[in-house]
Amino acid sequence: MRIVFMGTPDFAVAALNRIAEAGHEILAVYTQPDRPKGRSGKLVPSPVKEAAEKLGVPVKQPVKLKAEMEEHVAYLQSLAPEMIVVAAFGQILPEAILQIPPLGCVNIHASLLPKYRGAAPIERSILDGEEKTGITTMLMAKGLDTGDILEQAETPILPTDTGESLTERLAGMGGELILSTMDKLARGEIKSVKQDDALATYAAMLNKEMGELDFSCTAAEAERKIRALTPRPGAYTSLDGEKRLILTEAQITDGSGEPGTILEVTKKYFTVACGNGALKIKKLQPEGKKPMDAAAFLNGNRLQPGEKMKRLGGEPVA
Repeated sequence: MRIVFMGTPDFAVAALNRIAEAGHEILAVYTQPDRPKGRSGKLVPSPVKEAAEKLGVPVKQPVKLKAEMEEHVAYLQSLAPEMIVVAAFGQILPEAILQIPPLGCVNIHASLLPKYRGAAPIERSILDGEEKTGITTMLMAKGLDTGDILEQAETPILPTDTGESLTERLAGMGGELILSTMDKLARGEIKSVKQDDALATYAAMLNKEMGELDFSCTAAEAERKIRALTPRPGAYTSLDGEKRLILTEAQITDGSGEPGTILEVTKKYFTVACGNGALKIKKLQPEGKKPMDAAAFLNGNRLQPGEKMKRLGGEPVA
């Protein structure tokens, strides 16, 4: 099959590579422009661009597809793809592009639609305490993740899953499911199913500020937040009110006290009170430093029971 692929992050790479491995002809890859990274501001290509270049596929990086629509509609029409496959591309496709491939534009979405439409379905499913999630392939339409469902595959959300581990698992599932969907569409053996909009939920984009912990929630909620936002954008608190202390692994435990108060300090961990229960902090990353286990952190930081975590700016967390 003649394919155009559109995607940007690591999540999309598995699907791109599996499509290539299966022998489909990838005519072009669309991805987001290179972005500045780190203090140097050096421009870095997206993971999908790097993968496409290894495959020797032409790459297009429109700043805004809608603003450059005429140029890209003409280009895509000249390629005459049978299908456009989209996986976390990061831009809305104009209707004129949706109409180009005869087999449609097929999106690989990391949730069991209609739940968790939007930009951050993986992290939001962990945050909300969902027991399962999955991959949906769908025919793209004008709305946000509103198109008809083609196929779905489920996976449990494990108690140890982080945003990173669940993304990796779903990426692999997406690579397998899109091959199944492509094959069935080509043979006319798939029947799409309309989404029930009444069951729809929205997974809003993540931002750095949402990662701040106030510990007034339950220990279970705080622990899910830490897992969901690892590695990005990170769940954090502060000891001095100035520098972020990103928490990367915690364990729910018994304990009570004013939320945000350090209840216990050992050689291997420290315990912080939540609104209900407490958290043993086992791994973390101080601002400007590498991730480390709590034992290494405590070797250089003398914490005492009774100390309180602070919000950035110096206010107590609760």
